[in-house]
This record gives sequence, C-alpha cells and structure tokens, in this order.
Amino acid sequence: MLIDRLTEHAPADSPALSRRGFLSIGAALGGGLLIGVGLGAMPEAAEAAPAGTPPWTPNAFVKIAPDGRVTVTMGYIEMGQGTYTSVPMLIAEELEVDLAAVRVEHAPPDDKLYGNPLLGFQVTGGSTTIRAAYEPLRRAGATARTVLVQAAAQRWKVAPDSCKATRGEVVHAASGRRLKYGALVADAAKLPLPEKVALKAPADFRLIGTPAKRLDSPAKVDGSALYGIDAKVPGMKVATLAQSPVFGGRLRSVDDSKAKAVRGVRQIVRLDDCVAVVADHMGAAKKGLAALAIEWDGGANAGIDSAAIVESMMQASLQTGAVARNEGDDAAAMTGAAQRLEAVYEVPFLVHAAMEPLNCTVRVRPDGCEVWVGTQVITRARAAAAAASGLPVEKVTVHNHLLGGGFGRRLEVDSITRAVQIAKQVDGPVKVVWTREEDTQHDMYRPYFYDRVSAGLDAQGRPVAWRHRITGSSILKRWLPPAYNNGVDPETIDGAEKPPYALPNIRVEYVNHEPPVPTAFWRGVGPTHNVFVVESFIDELAHAAKADPVDYRRALLGANPRAKAVLELAAQKAGWGTPLPPQRGRGVSLQFAFGTFMALVAEVEVPKDGGEPVVRRVVCALDTGVVVNPDTVQAQVQSGVIFGISGALWGEATLKDGRIEQSNFHDVRPLRINETPAIETHIVASGEAPGGMGEPGTSGIAPAITNAIFAVTGKRVRRLPVSRGLTSA
Repeated sequence: MLIDRLTEHAPADSPALSRRGFLSIGAALGGGLLIGVGLGAMPEAAEAAPAGTPPWTPNAFVKIAPDGRVTVTMGYIEMGQGTYTSVPMLIAEELEVDLAAVRVEHAPPDDKLYGNPLLGFQVTGGSTTIRAAYEPLRRAGATARTVLVQAAAQRWKVAPDSCKATRGEVVHAASGRRLKYGALVADAAKLPLPEKVALKAPADFRLIGTPAKRLDSPAKVDGSALYGIDAKVPGMKVATLAQSPVFGGRLRSVDDSKAKAVRGVRQIVRLDDCVAVVADHMGAAKKGLAALAIEWDGGANAGIDSAAIVESMMQASLQTGAVARNEGDDAAAMTGAAQRLEAVYEVPFLVHAAMEPLNCTVRVRPDGCEVWVGTQVITRARAAAAAASGLPVEKVTVHNHLLGGGFGRRLEVDSITRAVQIAKQVDGPVKVVWTREEDTQHDMYRPYFYDRVSAGLDAQGRPVAWRHRITGSSILKRWLPPAYNNGVDPETIDGAEKPPYALPNIRVEYVNHEPPVPTAFWRGVGPTHNVFVVESFIDELAHAAKADPVDYRRALLGANPRAKAVLELAAQKAGWGTPLPPQRGRGVSLQFAFGTFMALVAEVEVPKDGGEPVVRRVVCALDTGVVVNPDTVQAQVQSGVIFGISGALWGEATLKDGRIEQSNFHDVRPLRINETPAIETHIVASGEAPGGMGEPGTSGIAPAITNAIFAVTGKRVRRLPVSRGLTSA
C-alpha cells in the first residue's frame, strides 16, 4: 500500500508519540478548554518509542469555548469529500454534543504544528483524513467529556461516576443538577490529563455509522460558501494570462497596442514565458488577451507529438526495471507453464478539469505578500509565494479557501508562483484567473503509462507466474523525493505491487521514463492505471481458462476473505449470471486500494451499429472498515465512479507540435447527468479500521467497463480511453 511505503519514509524528525503524549490539555487563548491531538498515529503504535524521542507536538486542536461552541482546528481542507462533516461526527460522538455544535476550522500554514504525519508536512490528499483522524479525534472528544464530568463532580462534591454527559451538559441524576459545558470549561482546563479515557463501544454510537447531512451543504447551495475564486480584496484588479503553448517555450514578442485600447484594460505584464492582461474585471481582461498579437518560441519541444511520446515509452519499456516485488521464481514457473499470455496496456495523459479553474489572488508589497487561494498544500503555497516574491517565508500570509475540486491538481503550486510573478508587477492586489482553455492546456497531467504484463497458467488455467512492468513518470521523485528509493516510486506501483489475489512467482518492475509533459497526481493516483491493467488481465486469464470471471477471481482469494466478501456481494446484487437485454454485458473489477476493499460490476450496452458504449448500471460493494458517515461513502462512490467513467470512456490529453490539443469541455468530456448510470452502493458491515473512500470508485470503474465491453463484443480494450482503444482492439 502506498501509505505503508510512505510511512517508511516519513522524515526522521517526525514526532513520535507516547501514550501520555498523545493528547494535551489546557486553557484556550481567550478562555475555554483546549485539547491538543496527534492525528495520524495511534498511541499503541508509539509505546515502544525509543528514549530521547523528540517531544511530541499536537497537529490538531479541539476548543470548547465558554459559550459551548466546539471548534476543531486541523490541517486538512474541504474540497467536496465531506471531511468537514465526518470529522465533527467523531468529536460530537464522544463529546456528547449535537453534530451542529461542532465546526471545523482550517489551520494556518505550519508544518510543525499541523503537518500530516504520514507525509511530513501539511497536506490533504491520498484519502487519508478519516484514516488519520478516526481514533485520535474520538479520543480527544472522550478526554474532553471526561474532564468536563470531573469538573462538574468537583463543583457538586459528588463522585464523577454519578454524573453523565449528554447533549452538551453534565447531569447529576440523583440531585437533578445540570451544567452546560461552557460553564465548566474554565475548571476543566485546570485538571490534569486523565490517565485513561474510555471510548464508546460501537453499540453505543448515536452518530458514527448513521447518515448525516453535510454541514457545508447549506452554504454551498445558497452561494455563501467562499472558494478561492470568490476572494475579494479592496482595490483588486483581475488578470488572465497566456502561457507558452509549448512546454518549455518562451515569449518571443507581443504587440499589445490593440489590447491597451480595450475599455477596462489597465496593464500588460510580460514574463519570459507568459503574458498577462490586468483589467478592472474578467471580461475586459479576456477581451484584452484576445487582442494581443503574441509570437512564441517553442524551443526543443515544439515538434513533439503523442505518437513520438508513445514510441519512446515503448522503447523504454523494453528495459529491465527497478524491482518493486520479486517472490518465487517467475522465470522457471513461466517456462513450465501449460499456457502463457502476454499483453501491453496503455493509459493516456489526463487533465484534472476541476470545476473551479485555477485562480490565485495576490498582493505584493515591499514588506510582505498576501495570498488568497484554495490549496491542498498550504505550506508549500506559502513557500512558493515566498520564493517568487523574494520575501522571507514569515513575511507571506496565505488565506486558504474551500476548493471547487482538487483531484490532485491543487497539490501543485505552479499557479501560485505564476500569480505572484504577475502580482509583483502590479500596484495593488490582483486576482489571476486561468481561463478554462489555459487551465486545460497548462495542467500537470496524469502520467501516460505503458505496461507490459504476462502470466503463465497451469493445466487448470490457474496462474503460476505473473510479471508486470510499468513504464512512466514518477511524481513522487519530484514531489516527495525521500519516498523515491532504489528506482521505485510507491505511488506509481500502488495497485500492481500487491494485487488481492494469490499469485505465486510474481515479479513487478518499474521503469522511470519522463516524457516532456508535466505530470501530477490525479484522483485515484497509482491504482487508476494499475487496477485497470491487473483487472483487465485477470479477465484475460479467466477467458483463457474458459472460466466465469467472478468464479475465476473467487478461486484466487482463498486467503483474502474481505475481498471475497465484496466480490460475492457485488455479483449477487448485480444479478451476475442472469440474462441481459441484447447488446448488454457485465464486467467486474476487484481491488484493495486506500485501505478499502471494493468490487464493481458495470453493465454496459454496446450498440450494434458501432456507436459508443453506454454504461447503464454500476453496482458497488465495499468494505472500508468502520464507516463514519454512510451518506458520504455513497456520495464518494458515486462521485468517483462518474469521474472514472468520464476518464475511461473519453479522457485523454494529446499533443501536436508540442501543444496540448484539448481545450475545454467540448473535448474534455465529462459524463453528463442524462448519461449517468444508476449507481448502487452496498456497504459490508465491518469493525476494522477505516479505509479511504475518496478515490477507490475512480480506480476500479475502468476495468469493469472494459470487461463488460469484452463480454458483449469479444474485443479486449487494452488502451484507454475506450473511444480510442475499442477501435484498435
């Protein structure tokens, strides 16, 4: 698993926790009770912390104010995944308050105080928030409840166990006395941290495991929610920009005479590889940009096209790669196999296409820089602004906002650097907004991958050897260098290194190859391409063995009961094996990714006349451990599946003359409401630790679709998108 590997490479000075150091307690600034929490590590995990371990510091805080309001401050941001509802549920459950009484506050940039312990700095991503927060925040809520009860008991001079916390107050049933939490926080803050705090038994949960309406929905419905693009600063101008259409190209010349004549245009900013038009509003800025006559020097990449990139990747894939996993003797097993199969799979560059285009508002002054933006990496945003402005990092202030879609794009800070470069030439604050076209053609794309996979089968069709060689970019090599070791990128191999099946004699390799296209994480990260390859090829093995695809998978899951359970549940709910209308077929996929077991069955119609395939129904069964908010889980499945269908059927970014050819939603096609299939979600009850839910739906849907297409047509799609791969199958 990716997180397992990343944890291995957490910075050496990551705070280790001891049981007593897991929480802190004290008075809040301005009054109230403050609980400091360590997210991302369980107290049991650090009992063996060596002597001399650096002092622990909390990375989240729970504050109960004298008026009873409960605020959680932590380093994770809300970008549609429901964190700002699920996290309050954890606190409210143990603290015994109503869910509406708890709100989440995004922390200011501070890696030491709010860093994600799994990655070593302040970042939201990787489907990690609930996994990191589940026990620590429950424990924080339980600790607060305990000291509040103790404070009430001391005031009443009764035994603590004769008191009970309920709905924001402490009650002494025998005397009928009761006090609200706000009246007790000052006394509670003076109490020592309890030696032991009992968490509620699952049978006593009143919130966890029940569907809760999103706390952030009303503001998003009435328009009062503030995203980065909503930032307004007195005196602010608006700018839009044109960057070199060729990666690595430069600005040769620009004639701005017509642009300056546009009403509302105030300034033209020139950079080495970019021109920006600053205006009173976006409309004037766009008109001014369209009036510019720009000449670019494309440089070394001006002649690059998609075919050349794929050819270079094919050649690179012939090399032996760094070994990610090597168990048994795959060569001997392959030689002795009764049947051998091999295939090449390809997945394309993909754009992120977040509904909120890139934007960043900046004010640069001689003594400071202020940034308004929505970002998944606030401390990196601050560092980027400092580097671009030439100011010390402590002179930079970043105001984070809600994100109108992240999908990995806002894990990057190139847009913040660009905005500061422009703002340095503007007198006063300026909001820099990427048009949809600029956003699409200057994305940092999901990498292209070229995979070679082969297997040997015994006489019964069971796999006895498995080889998988992945060729493509490494994002972690650039983004988190300590995680890239011995030529292996744990994100790139995630989903391929440990398939859910018993595969004897397995070898997985990675060939790092970097085309001249900037790449970044995309929703589902490594599993989005690896699950497609593994689950498509497993389907090929089932076909070669003349076995039913579900039966074939089930037979390989003897030591994996949770995977087997979701596979069987999905098959049952989908009516696997029952008749379908003509031209329809079912396909299945199975994965273990982000700590979640998930099986998907897609029902796909392929018209006889050669029309494009239509996904009619998707059935999902999952085991993600303890579920905090089933409503959020269902929403994440639906969102991930829809995102994944769009990518699988139509998604690709292609190059011609060094330029991305796609530009807007007419050729970056998202699934529309009327095209969206029925999506069913079935959750397996589980007491295991929570898994991640933001990304599995995206990573598992592509092979379910292509396997269904094979069931209808007999054509194996080995190259995505389907619109391209089906014609070449």
